[in-house]
Amino acid sequence: MTTSDSPRATASAPTESAGAGILQRTFAVIRALGEAKPEGERVTHIAKAVGLSQATVHRILHALIAEQVVEQDESSKLYRLSIDFFAMAAQAGNPSGMRTLCRPSLLRLCASLGDTIFLLVRSSFDAVCLDMCEGPFPIRSFTGDIGGRVALGVGQGSLAILAFLPEAEREEIIRFNVPRLRGYGVLDEVYLRTEIERVRQLGYAGSNSGVLDGMAGVAVPVFDRMGHAVAALSVGTLAARLSQDRLPMVVELLRRQAELIGPQTNPFDVAMRRPMHGLTRALTTEPLA
Repeated sequence: MTTSDSPRATASAPTESAGAGILQRTFAVIRALGEAKPEGERVTHIAKAVGLSQATVHRILHALIAEQVVEQDESSKLYRLSIDFFAMAAQAGNPSGMRTLCRPSLLRLCASLGDTIFLLVRSSFDAVCLDMCEGPFPIRSFTGDIGGRVALGVGQGSLAILAFLPEAEREEIIRFNVPRLRGYGVLDEVYLRTEIERVRQLGYAGSNSGVLDGMAGVAVPVFDRMGHAVAALSVGTLAARLSQDRLPMVVELLRRQAELIGPQTNPFDVAMRRPMHGLTRALTTEPLA
């Protein structure tokens, strides 16, 4: 009996073929979502686009949701790719127009200031580090490397975003995040609201929060052409390097770059879309160490 005629060969071939078919169908759904409207798409439209039954597409979507690749809006029931999917992709490449747009600004700021620069965007109740440019000084940050996340309200970058969100969204985030922030000791609702008001008055968040010993930072929001806070540019450095004498200069350089970026942002960029993660997703976020 030849190898090709063996029972093992004939039994494994359908299994391998089935596995490849599942993978192809899954990526077809992902590609369809990548081409969908910013607010997402219905199962019926996705099924029609990929040529599969609604039941099959529904199973694939919920498997992708379980892996945090896809998210579903709780009210509209529309599906779309998640910010987590983009953050994962950002670690391997640069698919985001926002990241490409901001990269020169990060390089200019890093060269001018000699400090580490972060680009953060909102993801539900968190902020995600979309890009960073490391300076010569060793620092610690809440988000860590590209793709890292932090609860909104912790750290200057996420605070700069939170402070300039619409009031209704800001209040929802405060109510949900306060219990998540208690592990930091110095953060409670009174402190958070005081900091938010101060940021709104000053136009920036900084400098030494006292949460990371010896570290300091300052951040400014990035507003799109509609005036919505869509991101933040943040400097992370040693506390000794962010004195009251140097702070105004750092803030001014950050603002200049933020003002250059804002009008050029693409409202259809996946990183700029309004997050649709629900409370269930946020509840699964592990507390930061």
